Amino acid sequence: MNHYLLIYDTAPDYLERRGEFRAEHLALGWAAHARGEMLLGGALPAGADAAGGAVFVFQGDSPASAEAFAQADPYVRNGLILRWRVRPWLTVIGEGAASPVRPSA
Repeated sequence: MNHYLLIYDTAPDYLERRGEFRAEHLALGWAAHARGEMLLGGALPAGADAAGGAVFVFQGDSPASAEAFAQADPYVRNGLILRWRVRPWLTVIGEGAASPVRPSA
């Protein structure tokens, strides 16, 4: 099973506008989790050196579930997300790693 990162760049007014769409966004996320597609998801806090955003970790044979999530997300559909992208993530460490690599003895 492969891993994919769905990365969101949020609009400047994201925090002010998300309340209207948050319940639908969270329901969509928990449904993807229940199907075993999304492992984790959450916000990147904005700070002095970063604009914020969000990252979601998906698993599957292709990036299709991550792409479908973004296309259905009310945050994306209503302009709270300026840009989204899906990146393959080659996981090598951890129990669920797609391609485990252990140190040589």
